[in-house]
Amino acid sequence: MTEREKMLRGELYDPSDDELVALRTRARKLAYDYNLSQEGEAERRRTLLDALLGSHGDFYYCEPPVRFDYGVNTHVGDDFFSNFNFTVLDCAPVTIGKQCFIGPNVSIVTPVRPMLACDRNMRRAPNGTKFDFEYARPITIGDNVWLASNVTVCGGVTIGHDTVIGAGSVVTRDIPAGVFAAGNPCRVIRPLTEQDKLNLPTDEK
Repeated sequence: MTEREKMLRGELYDPSDDELVALRTRARKLAYDYNLSQEGEAERRRTLLDALLGSHGDFYYCEPPVRFDYGVNTHVGDDFFSNFNFTVLDCAPVTIGKQCFIGPNVSIVTPVRPMLACDRNMRRAPNGTKFDFEYARPITIGDNVWLASNVTVCGGVTIGHDTVIGAGSVVTRDIPAGVFAAGNPCRVIRPLTEQDKLNLPTDEK
C-alpha cells in the first residue's frame, strides 16, 4: 500500500513520501498563482480552482488568499463561496455540500496528531531525511451550511445540513442538522426555526 493510500484510509503514514511531497508542491503552486491573480481575471481564477480542487459543483469561488495541503482531496458542491484566508488541510477527504458559505479565516483541518510525544516526534529515515508519522480523519459538511468567521473544523467531524456555526467556534465533534451551534468546544445553542425567517425582497407576496 502506498503512503497516499494509507493517508486516505486514515492510517499512519509518512508525509515525506515523494508522491505526497509532489502533490503538496503542486497544490502550493496553484494556490500561490491563485492568490496573486487579479480581480479582473475571473477565467484564470476558475481555471486554477478547477485544477486545485478534487471536484466542484456548478458555481464555486474562493476569495484569495487560500491554502490547501493537497486540494485534490477537497470536494465542494454547487454554489460554494469562501471568504478571505480559507485554509484546508485535506490529508483526508473533505466533502462540502451545495449552497455552503465560508466566512473569513476559516480552517478545515483533517490531521490528527498522536497524543504522546514519543509517537509524534520527528525521526530520521534511512536516507537521512527527517519525517513524522501522521494520520487524518475526514470532514463532511452538509448542504446549506454557513461557517462564520474564524471557525476551525477538526478532523473526523460531520456537520449536518442547514446548520450555522457561530464565529470563533472550534468544532471538535459532530453537529446535527438544522441548528445554530457555537463555542469552544462548539455545542448546539438552539434549533433553527421559522422564526428565523427573514422577509426577503424576492419572496412572493
